[in-house]
Amino acid sequence: MLKKLILIAAATVALAGCAGMSGPGAGGASDGPAVTAAAERLRLAMIDPTPAALGALVADDLSYGHSGGKVDTKASFIADLMSGASDFVTIAITDQTIKLVDNVAIVRHTLTADTNDSGKPGKVSIKILGVWQKQGGDWKLLARQAVRPPQ
Repeated sequence: MLKKLILIAAATVALAGCAGMSGPGAGGASDGPAVTAAAERLRLAMIDPTPAALGALVADDLSYGHSGGKVDTKASFIADLMSGASDFVTIAITDQTIKLVDNVAIVRHTLTADTNDSGKPGKVSIKILGVWQKQGGDWKLLARQAVRPPQ
């Protein structure tokens, strides 16, 4: 009986060490901070946008879903930020989690922001699911979906 308990405890510890990883070639421990840094660069680039900064952080095949149902491509996402149609004055990210699976990172967080879309001040608080993909040596946002939290 004692041997079984020791084996179960050892297996539990081993499995806990694998949390957040899946399958062969799962993203290494060093990729978590790199994904966090890329997400932070995107947050800053959305507040003070430039085509070069945004273009370097999002994949060419970007699918960017808004909480209201609109879906942007890379071109329309960048164009809306550059024109002020989508204007973030502040963005705060909380409750962020990252799960690495091979060359993909699943990033979830809460985004709270002050906006000035097309000159109209507003506030937003949404839940975000971001799918980041390692392309070459860089992490790029491949897909994003926002939802409004339940009231």
